[in-house]
Amino acid sequence: MVIPERTSAWARTLASAVQPARVLVTGADGFIGSVLTPQLVEAGLDVVGLDTGFYRAQLLYHDGKDRPATLTRDVRRIVPADLEGFDAVVHLAELSNDPLCEHDPKKTYEINHLGSVALARAVKEAGVPRFVYTSSCSVYGAGGDEMKTEESALDPQTAYAHCKMLVERDVQALADDRFSPTFLRNATAFGASPRIRFDIVLNNLAGLAWTTGRITMTSDGTPWRPLVHVEDICSAIIAVLRAPRANVANQILNVGDNDNNYRVSEIAEAIGRAFPNCKIEFGSNAGDNRSYRVSFDKITRVLPGFRCQWNADRGARQMRALFEHIAMDERDFNAAPFTRLRELKRLLDTGQIDSDFYWRPNDLS
Repeated sequence: MVIPERTSAWARTLASAVQPARVLVTGADGFIGSVLTPQLVEAGLDVVGLDTGFYRAQLLYHDGKDRPATLTRDVRRIVPADLEGFDAVVHLAELSNDPLCEHDPKKTYEINHLGSVALARAVKEAGVPRFVYTSSCSVYGAGGDEMKTEESALDPQTAYAHCKMLVERDVQALADDRFSPTFLRNATAFGASPRIRFDIVLNNLAGLAWTTGRITMTSDGTPWRPLVHVEDICSAIIAVLRAPRANVANQILNVGDNDNNYRVSEIAEAIGRAFPNCKIEFGSNAGDNRSYRVSFDKITRVLPGFRCQWNADRGARQMRALFEHIAMDERDFNAAPFTRLRELKRLLDTGQIDSDFYWRPNDLS
């Protein structure tokens, strides 16, 4: 298999550094969750997954790894009694990415903001001491060339980013001696996952290069985007779980690497090196003002030993090797579950979920 079949170094470290603990991972069947949960299992932790199951219809590939038992639940319906006995909750489960959230901003606020804050309150009431929330560097918005730190002013441009900012604000206010949230502002994710996403920039451009021979961008290539590989996101989460609680309590950490701040055109060039003879096509920014460079100095101070292992070139080569290994075709690339907005629209149009994004009971008798 082209995807590395190895026990994560951070998982091995976690296993040796921490007593067995119970961890709940929401969004366990998602892009990040399907990579993270096997690493936690490998570390010897008692892991339980939770996922509403919107994107279970298809895997891009199988990695042969053990995964925890996963409950099919909506985080909006979780109560404190569901969380008793856990030592940490890692919260990944939200409507993900800007186009999906702009499709229905009102519902995005109900799920991503109010739902996540309600979950955090339930976690605190249940006596769970640690809560790891995956936020986003998109909160920096139209940042231009300035390097943004965790103390920089925020300028969210979309409902998705605005909700991230509101969750950070409201959950920080819950912190006390018994409840220690940590907020990980991830750069733009990329990389291989069985539940892959092709609606994120590097993965999307790689898929286009493979299936069409063109690297087609919707922007003019000038906006800045910091990137972080899904494996490095998982390493950051694991590093937080193994860190002394006082070091990470109520901390905000940008997750990425200073060297992985790219202009979109540079991401396209990295794809071009992995997929030669493809034509690079530029678009216009079409009112999208998002552009930000980010400093990742703080995470290396707070989590000694954490370093990103992936850059755009290595990620592009991984995509090429994966597509070759599974003989990916255009139908795979365009499959609805791998583009979040497309799959949610399919579930709505077919009546499988209602307008509030809850599953409808089926009557197939």
